[in-house]
Amino acid sequence: MSAKRSIFEEVGTEKSAAPKPAGGVIDTGRGGARGAIRLWLMALFALVVIMIAVGGLTRLTDSGLSITEWAPITGAIPPLSAADWEAEFELYRQIPEYQLQNRGMTLEEFKVIYWWEWGHRQLGRVIGLVWAIGFLGFLIARKIPAGWAPKLLGLGVLGGAQGAIGWWMVSSGLTGTMLDVASYRLAIHLGLAFVILGLIAWYIFQLGRSDAQLLQARRGAEPRLFSAGTGLMHLAMLQILIGALVAGIDAGRNYTDWPLMAGGFLPPDIFALEPLWRNFFEDDGLVQFMHRMAGYVLLLMGLGVWFAARRSPNGQTRFAFNAVLAMMALQMLLGIATVIYSAPWHIAIVHQFGAVVLWVLILRARFLARYPLAQSVRG
Repeated sequence: MSAKRSIFEEVGTEKSAAPKPAGGVIDTGRGGARGAIRLWLMALFALVVIMIAVGGLTRLTDSGLSITEWAPITGAIPPLSAADWEAEFELYRQIPEYQLQNRGMTLEEFKVIYWWEWGHRQLGRVIGLVWAIGFLGFLIARKIPAGWAPKLLGLGVLGGAQGAIGWWMVSSGLTGTMLDVASYRLAIHLGLAFVILGLIAWYIFQLGRSDAQLLQARRGAEPRLFSAGTGLMHLAMLQILIGALVAGIDAGRNYTDWPLMAGGFLPPDIFALEPLWRNFFEDDGLVQFMHRMAGYVLLLMGLGVWFAARRSPNGQTRFAFNAVLAMMALQMLLGIATVIYSAPWHIAIVHQFGAVVLWVLILRARFLARYPLAQSVRG
């Protein structure tokens, strides 16, 4: 005979812990080492920034054509003997840069430019190695968050393409009467470097918050400000590409007056080359003029976007666009100084680094327009 139950006792149940509520869709796929991957991407970001700086110095020191072969594996080993150095120097003597510009260069002078280019290529190998070790390590350990494997793999694919484009660029200066690499190939090479840097920065921003936090932040997004930031980003990329054209033909070392060019608004004989399209890539006056005009347009657009950002209810977003405008003004001053002093390497490289800083600040402001940071009611 069963024991009597209290009228207050639950019927048909035993004392047990209540089941925990299942998480929703937002909570799924949150596994993975987000923090560790973010640190790895930060290391890659720093290496790419250094790579851009070294690449700029390689160009400014006319070192880019000192290695005339592309050997991704064996090229990691520099010349180790006098005979090896003579062999490398002999290869360099066969190209137009030596025959038309550097004839009579000594072996010791050649070693200086060789080490610059070798260091540039070696840094590219280091970046590839850091990416491969990190990606494969996280992949094997199954620590990559859901949906992130294609993004991280894409960085490696773009890095490999960058190496191939680098050689495509160098090969343009090894034949004919070319004293430098083709300026449009240099622009593609530098432009892709900034694309890679921008993607890494964007991923770092995203991994700084959980998927749930990002989804929550999207509710406070400012679509118009985000679109304005996107337009500013595209115009900044165009200016970077034109800047690469300037560097490719040393256009920054001519027309050293400002705000005029050779005493006029337009430089003289800007359409002297045939066919017409060559002037937009090879005429130093026209290319520098385009760089100046794009800079003015970028500053005006930056002012417009900054004015729109002042109405943002989020203080961090307003501050991000303030930083963009401040860096834009500084970058313009650096550009003017670069022109006035005929592009000495120490000013030119600071100007190039300023482009990196401005690029990342624009991306940061654009990110916060889409994913604003939480703030108190008092703002």
